[in-house]
Amino acid sequence: MNIHEHQAKQILKKFGVVVPEGVFGLTVDDLVEKAKSLNTKKYVLKAQIHAGGRGKAGGVKILDTIEDLSEAAKEMMGKILVTHQTGPEGREVKRLYVEESSNIDKEFYLSCLVDRTSSKIAFISSDQGGMDIEEVASNSPEKIITTKVDIGNEISDKDCEKIINIFKLNDSAKKQAISLIKSIYQMFISTDANMVEVNPLILTKEEKVICLDAKVNFDSNALFRHPEIIELRDLNEEDPTEIEASKHDLAYIKLDGSIGCMVNGAGLAMATMDIIKLYGKEPANFLDVGGGASKEKVSAALKIILSDNNVKGVLINIFGGIMRCDVLAQGVINATKEINISVPLVVRLAGTNFKKGKEILDNSGLKIISAENLDDAAKKIVEAIK
Repeated sequence: MNIHEHQAKQILKKFGVVVPEGVFGLTVDDLVEKAKSLNTKKYVLKAQIHAGGRGKAGGVKILDTIEDLSEAAKEMMGKILVTHQTGPEGREVKRLYVEESSNIDKEFYLSCLVDRTSSKIAFISSDQGGMDIEEVASNSPEKIITTKVDIGNEISDKDCEKIINIFKLNDSAKKQAISLIKSIYQMFISTDANMVEVNPLILTKEEKVICLDAKVNFDSNALFRHPEIIELRDLNEEDPTEIEASKHDLAYIKLDGSIGCMVNGAGLAMATMDIIKLYGKEPANFLDVGGGASKEKVSAALKIILSDNNVKGVLINIFGGIMRCDVLAQGVINATKEINISVPLVVRLAGTNFKKGKEILDNSGLKIISAENLDDAAKKIVEAIK
């Protein structure tokens, strides 16, 4: 689960990380009124969307007066920001954040994330802050260092020094940076975060180490332990179909293709998407109904797939293990009774009760194209939508 910058900074602040003082607003009037409390010579106005690259898209502005802030906020609120992370459709700005300006001397990059290969926490640091880290990795890989830390109650001074070594700080700033690393680590472990990214982390001319930006992502599987974090979820930043899917405990991700997919098991779902691409078309979604889906869950999944106007055909690929093919078949029939399916539907069943499932579908009176295996299913759905 992603959260906004202003939310991430408040959480980091609770764990002792130094961030600029700031306020956020859901309306321009509210934002401007709150901003009057800030002690600053310049105001930094930031659009709050779940995407990077806001500055290049006009989502960050530095302003001299409260009047300038008001005018800029009016222009920014409701604007569609298009960045390299939003896609061409962009994101509408529905909340704004303004903070005190900082007197920047140097900019650094810092992030930490779960390294599942080594079962450690990986800290990535670079003296090339403020830039796309992918670009730095491509053009100047020697400017990035990765430090892997064993998961425990705290991080050692030795590991902290390894992480910040590339920053080349003096003793005073180094002490602040070590404290910051320890605070970020504590926040990361305590909140079950997946990633914390600070870009840029800055050293001011007053020799203060400050997090100037912050992005945080949390492990959705651990949110039941953190009701206070669940409250930070902004549904405006999520796809409506993905929100609906989460209500039914479906793993659904909307894509840009024309063939809807319903599969049980993430690995099989990925293979199904790959073979659709192999035969020249693009999947419209990733959807894993899970190993023990009920017919109600299957019905909900099919409705979600068909709610996408880009879907020109549907491929259902089920390997029955825990999930029974006859249950899936009944779920498909239930869904078609409630919605008018006007696109081709190809079904491939294998495993538990697949013969019974096929019999249910064959006797349903529905126009369903049966497939013998995955390769056959992919060929048939691609041919059917041509």
